[in-house]
Amino acid sequence: MGKVSETQQEWKRGNLFCLAVVVWLCSSLLSQAAYIAFYGVPYDAVALLKELGPVYYAVLIFELLMWMGIGSVVFMRFAKKVIPTYQSPLPSA
Repeated sequence: MGKVSETQQEWKRGNLFCLAVVVWLCSSLLSQAAYIAFYGVPYDAVALLKELGPVYYAVLIFELLMWMGIGSVVFMRFAKKVIPTYQSPLPSA
């Protein structure tokens, strides 16, 4: 038999971030599905956020930062694919 698997390399930060995003999105979907199963209607996001009061702004900032992080990771991965790898670095003077 050949080599079945190589040794596990350390996970890169980008991979862990992507896994965290997937877990976050899946948990949101499951939470929404459970709420619909119990009450028959989806979340009323505006009512939930109004109940938070002043904490609403912290939640809003946190969510915006999360989406900006997701967007930057997607952009960086896309940029790495688009930029040719055969470019030589600038010569030092």
